[in-house]
Amino acid sequence: MSERRRGGGIRLTARGAMTSVLALSLAGGVLQALLGPPALAGVAFVAGCVVAVSLVNRRDLLSLVVSPPLIFLLATLVVEAVRALGSTSPIQAFSLGMLTTLSAGAPWLFGGTLVVLLVAWRRGLAQCVRDLREELRAAGPDIPRPRSGGTDYAPEPEGYFEPKVYGTPREGQ
Repeated sequence: MSERRRGGGIRLTARGAMTSVLALSLAGGVLQALLGPPALAGVAFVAGCVVAVSLVNRRDLLSLVVSPPLIFLLATLVVEAVRALGSTSPIQAFSLGMLTTLSAGAPWLFGGTLVVLLVAWRRGLAQCVRDLREELRAAGPDIPRPRSGGTDYAPEPEGYFEPKVYGTPREGQ
């Protein structure tokens, strides 16, 4: 989950950083459900984002930058599912809770994602993107480009969409 650098300090892997954001988001959501302050879950999410992007390995910045919206959704799903279990109509309570929590948490989601992008950019996200582009150019074959008309792609091989029949037909049916 983490590794020590020679210069000191702990650096998280991408999985460790995402797990820390999820853990803090879940803790904030549970505390908000128990105590009631509406901004508690959002503050916990943004704090998790700041901790994660500050401690993640530089090579894992690209993986972390794309994950906050998914983590926010996952934490909201878990908290609202648990909260809805005790109601008389769990499906209705879950649906209403998801709608309310996601709409109230949207500014926190955008804020956390923006903080991750800004800090990651400062830490070297642009170099990570350049490295990924170079790897993709070096590793893969060229992608076929459309010819002048734009619709001159080669047709699919014959039988590509035909169903396959396995075995042999039975005699005497």
